[in-house]
Amino acid sequence: MKCLQHLAWARSDRSSNDFRSDFVTIPTLPMLAAISATTLGDGDMDEDETTNSFQEYVAGLVGHEASLLVMSGTMGNQVALRSALTSPPHSILADHRGHIIILEGGGPSSVCGAMIKQVVPSNGHHLTLADVKKHATITESVYDCPTRVISLENTLWGTIFPLSDIRAISKWARAQTPPIHMHLDGARVWEAVAAGACTLRDMGECFDSIQMCFTKGLGAPLGSIVTGSSAFIKRAKWGRKLLGGSTRSSGVIAAPARVAIETVFLGGLLRSAQEKARYASSVWEEHGGKLQLPTETNIIWFDLEASGLRDEDFYPMSSQFGLKIGAPLYGRICFHYQISEQAFERLCEFFKAVLKKTNSPES
Repeated sequence: MKCLQHLAWARSDRSSNDFRSDFVTIPTLPMLAAISATTLGDGDMDEDETTNSFQEYVAGLVGHEASLLVMSGTMGNQVALRSALTSPPHSILADHRGHIIILEGGGPSSVCGAMIKQVVPSNGHHLTLADVKKHATITESVYDCPTRVISLENTLWGTIFPLSDIRAISKWARAQTPPIHMHLDGARVWEAVAAGACTLRDMGECFDSIQMCFTKGLGAPLGSIVTGSSAFIKRAKWGRKLLGGSTRSSGVIAAPARVAIETVFLGGLLRSAQEKARYASSVWEEHGGKLQLPTETNIIWFDLEASGLRDEDFYPMSSQFGLKIGAPLYGRICFHYQISEQAFERLCEFFKAVLKKTNSPES
């Protein structure tokens, strides 16, 4: 391991000042070591020991019967939705801000042939059972497109979906005839668990399928996973094949993903990033900054306009403090466990400076 210190895998400093997203986390040397020691069986034919063991391990974490390794969160969501939607016409009910709607290239329509019912939460934070009942299509009319999937996201834009509301929606969905499939886009469900809002088993009890990402915050080089019943995962293998996600030596993906779960998630490293996010958010507000959403986990969403700032005031000045902020999503800052104390301190100083400049008589 010592001779590998010069490799990029040992350079988490490259992400230490990068607040653009939590997918900028750098894979670690223990992940590389896991790859070097992995089995190299054929994942497409279920012959890789490392992958099979890992899939059983993750299914056990959430309390589902089986799971399936896929290449990305987008692929995982689309595979899950495609597997749940077996006979059109069918529609998916989801929050209008959901990843499956705005960041997956129109997958629900092009891959699944599904109509999306976009719902704006009445409370401005998360969908409730009242929202779902109001907008779900429960009908046998030939003029309608019935709701066959309810897709929720936790966390959504860094905010936590309350467990009580998830349970209420799940209970209602499963009481319908036929039952409405409950899918969780859990790309950042690790953050909700780290915040103490739920457990993975809680999510497993409420959802028929779950997608979880290993790169967002956990730092694995690639990969996500879909969990569900054995019959569901059997169908999901067709969806994965359709989207080109079946691989041969799949252990090189499964091995570092397991290290990511065990060292970052179970190792408690996500909590420190959330603490930094909450503190930085308080600094922003104390100096006159406004937020779009409450800071509940590792993401801060600014309201620059309400704070008296323009993009050209904010982003160029952040680079002067040695910070990477901006694309792919403007208006947010994302914390992760590889953010250094120095970068965190510079961020807080930047907040004070940019807001002081805005509130000065000359501005």
